[in-house]
Amino acid sequence: EYMGIEFYRKFCKLLLCVNFNRAVYHYNSTFILLYNHYSTNTITMSGTASPVHQSDLVKATNVTYQSGHVSREKRARVLGLKASFRGCTVWLTGLSGAGKTTIGFALEEYLVSKGIPAYVLDGDNVRHGLNRNLGFSEQDREENIRRVSEVSRLFADGGTVCITAFISPFARDRHRARAVHEENGLPFFEIFVDTSLAVCETRDVKGLYAKARKGEIKGFTGIDQKYEEPEQPDLEINGGQLTISECVQNIVTLLQDRDILPDTVADVVKELFVPESEIDIYLQEAEQLPSLNISTLDLQWVQVLSEGWSTPMSGFMREREYLQCLHFGCLLDGGGAGGGVSGNRPYSPGSVLNQSIPLVLPVVGDDKERLEDAESICLRYCDSPIAILRKPEFYPHRKEERCARQFGTTNKGHPYIAMIYESGDWLVGGQLDVLQRIKWGDGLDQYRLTPNELRARFGAMGADAVFAFQLRNPVHNGHALLMSDTRKRLLERGYHHPVLLLHPLGGWTKADDVPLAVRMKQHAAIMEEGVLDPQTTVVAIFPSPMMYAGPTEVQWHARCRMATGANFYIVGRDPAGMAHPDGSGDLYDATHGRKVLVMAPGLSQLEIVPFRVAAYNTLSHSMEFYESERKNEFQFISGTKMRALAREGELPPDGFMSPKAWVVLRDYYQSLSKSGGDDISNRIDGLHITKPV
Repeated sequence: EYMGIEFYRKFCKLLLCVNFNRAVYHYNSTFILLYNHYSTNTITMSGTASPVHQSDLVKATNVTYQSGHVSREKRARVLGLKASFRGCTVWLTGLSGAGKTTIGFALEEYLVSKGIPAYVLDGDNVRHGLNRNLGFSEQDREENIRRVSEVSRLFADGGTVCITAFISPFARDRHRARAVHEENGLPFFEIFVDTSLAVCETRDVKGLYAKARKGEIKGFTGIDQKYEEPEQPDLEINGGQLTISECVQNIVTLLQDRDILPDTVADVVKELFVPESEIDIYLQEAEQLPSLNISTLDLQWVQVLSEGWSTPMSGFMREREYLQCLHFGCLLDGGGAGGGVSGNRPYSPGSVLNQSIPLVLPVVGDDKERLEDAESICLRYCDSPIAILRKPEFYPHRKEERCARQFGTTNKGHPYIAMIYESGDWLVGGQLDVLQRIKWGDGLDQYRLTPNELRARFGAMGADAVFAFQLRNPVHNGHALLMSDTRKRLLERGYHHPVLLLHPLGGWTKADDVPLAVRMKQHAAIMEEGVLDPQTTVVAIFPSPMMYAGPTEVQWHARCRMATGANFYIVGRDPAGMAHPDGSGDLYDATHGRKVLVMAPGLSQLEIVPFRVAAYNTLSHSMEFYESERKNEFQFISGTKMRALAREGELPPDGFMSPKAWVVLRDYYQSLSKSGGDDISNRIDGLHITKPV
């Protein structure tokens, strides 16, 4: 202003030539000269001190930005399992030890398991490569964040949820990172991991805070360098109080609210129970509604739906969901079945949910004609109101087509197929309001834990991994070997406290299967004798009926375990299989269940644990993993052989099954021999359960 702009332009150029890359301050005057955007020869005059950043200096010349031919929309259609553009940057900032990296990698794992492309840029990792030439001076920290801002922008532009975990102590650098994204039309979310300095110091396994307090490390954020807390972050997380899972879900919720993620990504169990404080109101309404009596099998499916095993479904399938399930093995509308989805709603891209078996309610023609104009229907079991079905939709029950697609056969010798053919010619779908939790009063209700209850149990146990094992048969030492070996492998992979979910199926099973009460007693004996560690094992009942639909049904079993928070699933031989009704052999290939699970859409959150064949080693008198090179040492004990030994009151080979567990099994089969057949005294409609209370 006094000496001319050209003078100051040359003066600043001279300073830059001698590597004096800082602002020119004139504190005793009313103006400050900033040399901004040197390549354009512009000068900003301001009355407030504001430094020229090294990152503003553009040294590359004769370069032109080139646009590609693939739009973000096109890229989104082929990127990830949930096709929609979701590119953004989640910028985690906070003190060293706040939990940024841990949260970042947990969020990345969670999103990828849901089919959402995600990648973490971690502060330490980036300094091993891209930023290895930078130190920790204020200038280098500024350049570190500038580079990361540009790289994260590229990731986001590519359709990936880029998660950055950097202290990024200076507000101006974070503002510039946001600007880089917003200038390119990309979402940017600043997440402040607000963990107190005291908590961060307790987490300091490397002893960096202690060294900084001793003066051995200079410029350490939080000690002798200030951390500028975000004034208006998009989300603030208390890293000292919340669990990692809670932190991840808070971020997921934010991304859902900002339309980055679909609703199906949320790891929330959707229960269908009415609010406890309003039960009387709903009961009064139910008494005024037309009623539909349901069977015990139907009641079991109501229990499955109400407890959230089929999250996010909200009731029995309408025709749209039924057709999607039958023909695609998936729900395409985000799983909002049973009233949450209109029959005319278009396909919603990015919301594919694995649903391999139909959850439907059959009705006979007379009931359909009586109820088809009703706005709501009271579902009753043994005259007791169970649930209210809202906005019912009736549609034909094409039984042959259903069986052919679900089971791969229409043979009525198959027990579940026989029940389908005996059921009504119509199906009714709609939203469910379940009046109260279903109890069976058979002495086993304490084992019928809902997904939410199981999650709470795992959390209380401090589990950092949950591996589930489903079975509908008694446990022998070969099963125990597979479960124990899985835990060992998880420990070797770096997990500290993996927990086993021993999860026997507790709904309808065919008449010649061992009843639930006997199996639970046998499992209790296994635990009592220490075959499985009670400190790292949860035994609970999975309420679903068994359909014996082979690989199709196995996907349903796996999906339900995901609702409990399980992230590993042990698949045995011939899961959900049975002998062919015509006696020609197995109905399904014994290996296809495992193979299908590895490929199934919507189940990537669950890692499938490969099945290893165990057999009885006649030399060591124990169950061991079979090795063909030593095949002469092994003996395979079939289920038929086991049942024959039990009926005769004989003992199995030593080491095949724990003694107390064998006694339970022996007593059961001998009771059948004495009664001359199967014990059905405690069954309703062929179910291994008692009347609910």
